[in-house]
Amino acid sequence: MELLLHQVLSGLATGGIYASVALALVMIYQATHLVNFAQGEIAMFATYLAWTMIQAGLPYWVAFFLTVTAAFVGGVVIERVIVRPVENGSVLSVVIVFIGLLVIFNSLAGWIYSYTIKPFPSPFPDSVAAGGFLSAHELGSMGVTLVVLLLVFAFFRFTPLGLAMRAAAQNPVSSRLVGVRVGWMLALGWGLASAIGAIAGMMVAPIVFLEPNMMGGILLYAFAGALLGGIDSPGGAVLGGFIVGVLENVVGMYLGTELKLTVALMIIVAVLVLRPSGLFGKVHVARV
Repeated sequence: MELLLHQVLSGLATGGIYASVALALVMIYQATHLVNFAQGEIAMFATYLAWTMIQAGLPYWVAFFLTVTAAFVGGVVIERVIVRPVENGSVLSVVIVFIGLLVIFNSLAGWIYSYTIKPFPSPFPDSVAAGGFLSAHELGSMGVTLVVLLLVFAFFRFTPLGLAMRAAAQNPVSSRLVGVRVGWMLALGWGLASAIGAIAGMMVAPIVFLEPNMMGGILLYAFAGALLGGIDSPGGAVLGGFIVGVLENVVGMYLGTELKLTVALMIIVAVLVLRPSGLFGKVHVARV
């Protein structure tokens, strides 16, 4: 029973990271109606920037906030310079741009930092917390993730800018009619998604270690969580990320770690077959 409790709590900690990346995926999906395949690589590259600053002698939390700021600016630049010129093109064009960004960031990281695995420091004391069920880093990363998710919820729910960004993503035509600058709202959405992804990368790097391909599995779990909760529902995607994190750990305990990645794939296939809109997603009906 104690082992099961440990796996559930640990799953909630990693699920919070999946929830963050899933939320970033949903934010881009609401703006483009496509999945940003480069989301994980953008987070990985931002994590390398944090590692560089820490190695240069900056305190962890200074490097943390500088990285989040750089990721936000980088996300805005990517949307304005790379994504915006093809936003009215075919679906295939946008997908190719996303895949190209994935390859570019992965190759740049390998070229600049090499593919050697590097340890990434944790800002939390090296001790055991939560009655021995969670490490200090797991507990700390869960706290950071929850704070980020609450801040994002408050931003979109209670601020005029957040409401304008939601309106621009959901109904750009009507938003333009009432004076919302839709183009810049979408760019800010990209920046916010990149910043959230950077936080997730810095929280997971001490666990999986830092290397150019570290976010591959994380992105798959996050995508499974986003589909499970609803790819067009930010709250559903967050809940889905937590569910996937718990399922991953419980399955790994009973069936072996070899099947953990298979669980994510099974969730994706099952949701697409049984309920494509997810648990909390909207079912869109078109009259033809």
